[in-house]
Amino acid sequence: MIAEPVLTVSGAVHAYGGKPALRGVDLVLRPGEIYALLGPNGAGKTTLIRAICGRIRPDQGEVLLKGRDPTRVAGARAGLGLVPQEIALYPNLTVAENIETFAALADVPRAGVAAAVRRALDLTHTIDRADVPIKHLSGGYQRRANIAAAIVHEPSLLILDEPTVGVDLDAREAVDAVIRGLRDLGVAVLMTTHDLDQAGALADRVGFLRDGQLVLEGEPHALIAEAFGARMEIQVHLAEAVDAAGEARLIAEGLERTVRPSVWTRLEADGYAAAGPLNERLREAGLTPREIRVREPSLANLFTLVADRKLAA
Repeated sequence: MIAEPVLTVSGAVHAYGGKPALRGVDLVLRPGEIYALLGPNGAGKTTLIRAICGRIRPDQGEVLLKGRDPTRVAGARAGLGLVPQEIALYPNLTVAENIETFAALADVPRAGVAAAVRRALDLTHTIDRADVPIKHLSGGYQRRANIAAAIVHEPSLLILDEPTVGVDLDAREAVDAVIRGLRDLGVAVLMTTHDLDQAGALADRVGFLRDGQLVLEGEPHALIAEAFGARMEIQVHLAEAVDAAGEARLIAEGLERTVRPSVWTRLEADGYAAAGPLNERLREAGLTPREIRVREPSLANLFTLVADRKLAA
């Protein structure tokens, strides 16, 4: 039996000063599901999150949290937990004191606060830092403490805005483990992130927003397989910066620049067979690859196709 949705967005349309921000967005999220909302800056992610949180009412369409409109029914928002991109905690209070404060703000019954705080500490693995002021914690622990504050009232939907921005790899893995643990308890998790590796590893489904429209949605591996088939990604990592002539040579080889200036990439049907000859040609042209990697395409490749309008719904 399919569980009833925690979140339903139907035909959401919204504009600011006549400029469209959402153009008929549909989205359904069920208990125990992690959904990553992806898209370039200005795609409409923030507007959609504001609508889900009840901070704005769509000009058309509707947003329902367990069947209730968060802009009309205050109780609907009680089932929502929000972790913003910037740490939203009191720096001079301890972790436990912060969670207690948010429990009071969320109207957790006084008799149940201690147990709720302990549960939130346990779920986020912050019990060992319960008595440490927030300002003395690492970025990773601050992130987990912020999640603890957002789940102390046991929401059915948790929204995470860039949950691992600014944290190191170990801290990111710890935050990811917390998110998976909440999913396993039946919490629906909606996250926005520019960390496409994290999205690919965590999300059950991803959705790509572009110009206020949800243009692609599905399970990450299935979307990648449909878009790229058997093609592999060849990544050329250059040892040094290249001049205009070097860039022209890379482009002639079908390579495209990435967000990292020293890394260029292309897709190839037989990536392993193509990598060796490519390396030789680049070296003959005076370019020096530090390494050439061959790997399966990722969400980053898919994101590029969507953002560059090379792939549509």
